[in-house]
Amino acid sequence: MKKSHGHDLRKGRFSEPNRIYLITAVTQARAPWFQNLGLGRLLVGVLRAETPHAETLAYVVMPDHLHWLMQLREEHTLSRVIEDVKSISAHRINRALERTGPLWQAGFHDHALRHEEDVASVARYVVANPLRAGLVKSLGDYPLWDAAWI
Repeated sequence: MKKSHGHDLRKGRFSEPNRIYLITAVTQARAPWFQNLGLGRLLVGVLRAETPHAETLAYVVMPDHLHWLMQLREEHTLSRVIEDVKSISAHRINRALERTGPLWQAGFHDHALRHEEDVASVARYVVANPLRAGLVKSLGDYPLWDAAWI
């Protein structure tokens, strides 16, 4: 049996309190659940209200994945925070769709920002994903993003 790629993503992962991380989480089989604005808003609600162990700095919800720039607080590990976001959002979205089963792929990609990296520049890069993907011609036309500085 082939091991999932999610296992490889956990190798060498270290959670550092107060560190800023860029997280990417992908839906199961890259299903474009978040083309549905209501489902995207359910995920945004989780990021805004259900993440007491992380401060959201920027995010963009793409049709089949999430980019989330966040600062980890001291109470939990990075893996635990992401697990909570994925679990809560999957539960709410599955309930809204009257379905069961996985919503997210196992694992996630994380990048711990170096101290010399400009956080606002990373946030601009994150929220510009819909432009680069050709989903909209103007960021103002894309409803599922936010950033503390923009």
